[in-house]
Amino acid sequence: MNDTLDARIAAALDRPVELEVQAFAARLALPAKALGVLFYGSNLRTGSLEGVLDFYVLTEGEQAEKIWPRVSYHEWERGGVILRAKVATMALETFRTAAAGELIDTTIWARFVQPSALAWRRGDAAADTIAAAVARAACTAARLAVALGPEAGTPEDYWRALFRATYAAEFRVEKAGREDSILSANHDHFDGLLPLALLAGGIGFARGPDGVIRPALTADERARLLGWWKRRQRLGKPYNLMRLLKASTTFDGAARYAAWKIERHTGVHVPVTPWRERHPVLAAPGVLWLVWRARKAAGEKEAA
Repeated sequence: MNDTLDARIAAALDRPVELEVQAFAARLALPAKALGVLFYGSNLRTGSLEGVLDFYVLTEGEQAEKIWPRVSYHEWERGGVILRAKVATMALETFRTAAAGELIDTTIWARFVQPSALAWRRGDAAADTIAAAVARAACTAARLAVALGPEAGTPEDYWRALFRATYAAEFRVEKAGREDSILSANHDHFDGLLPLALLAGGIGFARGPDGVIRPALTADERARLLGWWKRRQRLGKPYNLMRLLKASTTFDGAARYAAWKIERHTGVHVPVTPWRERHPVLAAPGVLWLVWRARKAAGEKEAA
């Protein structure tokens, strides 16, 4: 095991990914003049190219949008296979600041304390900067985890407390026990991560032979961390709702993404016309009517 958080995160980000993922990341990076492209999500764990690949494209310079990231959908045919990707684009400096917990946003540090890989980088200096930002995400998450968790417990107890709280603060619905599935699916990633993140964040702890740790948090320190969290918890759903509303009008490729999702889940093919491509929100009622009619006709055919 790497003996510092920075070394561990750098090694984790350097994990191998499929050649197709590397090629897709490079294809996304070059037009954006990116510093690096992070790959994450279930496809990272499984190595599958099916479904939608998840990328974060990190750019140099200042953040263009006040409500970030910019989200887009991409399809690329490679070797006779259509690869699909949902891409978030944001400035690396904004990513770094959010990962450090200096902004209202909770999604960056809650997402990137989980596994990710640096699928493309613009040299070693960019890779080091991105790794340092991801390490900040782990520190931010670990500090809140021990503030929310019990006075003494296993690392899993603290991570569960963290993920329960962050999922509840966001504008989305997760199945009960989602935090357990994250920990079980990514056991190697989280094994030993909490102590390293606490040390890097300046929080001491005692550790027993049974794996139970007792963070050295004073009442004032815990109250300060919980106060920091309560503000973000209170604003989490409104902030995420604003992001969803923004994405509904600025999501590049939204019509193609929606058409693919609909066909995958219903079997109904939705033609992506130029008008639907330009006006995905206005087109939505007509698309829903098309799907309903197709499903109804299929049902009547089966009944006959």
